[in-house]
Amino acid sequence: MIGTHVGSDGRSLGMVGDQFPCPDGLTEDELAQIEAVRTQEAAEQGYFAMQNHRPDTIGAALVDSPVGQLAWIAEKFRTWANPAHRTPDEAVDRDQLLANVSLYWFTRSGASSAQLYYEASHSELDWLMAADVPSAWSVFDTHPLMAKVFNAWGTVDRWVEHTAGGHFPAMEVPELLADDLRAFFADVG
Repeated sequence: MIGTHVGSDGRSLGMVGDQFPCPDGLTEDELAQIEAVRTQEAAEQGYFAMQNHRPDTIGAALVDSPVGQLAWIAEKFRTWANPAHRTPDEAVDRDQLLANVSLYWFTRSGASSAQLYYEASHSELDWLMAADVPSAWSVFDTHPLMAKVFNAWGTVDRWVEHTAGGHFPAMEVPELLADDLRAFFADVG
């Protein structure tokens, strides 16, 4: 492996203190901002808890019902895509969204996708900074505290923030993501 590139969004702050460490030295105002994001995103963490603790339960449902698989994924596009869009198909092309759902359905990978969350949480590996290679983060629909919180230790070699996009940058703003990937790996390679 020659490098790692992480795509994220400002909603990741909602997992600081639970899934990600909270760095020392934050002001009371910064801690309050993180807590506000945590509170706002609390309702969005149900999928994570289910996949992290009971992947076999949700996995069975995701490979049993195409409507269930569609609802599971489309709901995330509705809530995680750029908030400027009211519906998932405003954020990404409807055919792209349906192709994404179809890939999960026809390969029956809803269960293995859920299992990934369990495995990552129970492996005791730092999946964000696991390798001793150059790293980059591209953060979409960012929050002003993202770099301070997620690069508090100065271990990220390239940090790029975008106001556009959301959790699905490859489908929402593919040019921005591709440019970031090209720039990072051109420097690494």
